Amino acid sequence: MEFMRNMFSFSVFLILMSAILDIIANILLAKSQGFKNKKLGIIALMLVAIAFGLLSIAVKDLDLAVAYALWGCFGILGTSASGWILLGQRMRPTAFLGIALLICGIILLRI
Repeated sequence: MEFMRNMFSFSVFLILMSAILDIIANILLAKSQGFKNKKLGIIALMLVAIAFGLLSIAVKDLDLAVAYALWGCFGILGTSASGWILLGQRMRPTAFLGIALLICGIILLRI
């Protein structure tokens, strides 16, 4: 029970929401084609600002290193999956190994 409580705290929820906003921002940046579509680029920047705001709230209850590592891992996982699924980007087999290692790292950080 303690393990589950550690895994799913409100701070982790905030980090997850922050990572989701970051993932959406990354997709919008790719779609903006290097800010050729300024509207998408500006929306992406605004989402990143909100994401950092949520992350700053989360670090009130979590160590910065843990919070940032979780946020980075969630962001990398989500951006990789989104690029693969939504944008048709290819992933090498070793990328899937890296994703598995990131998931293991997230779990180990929260045990």
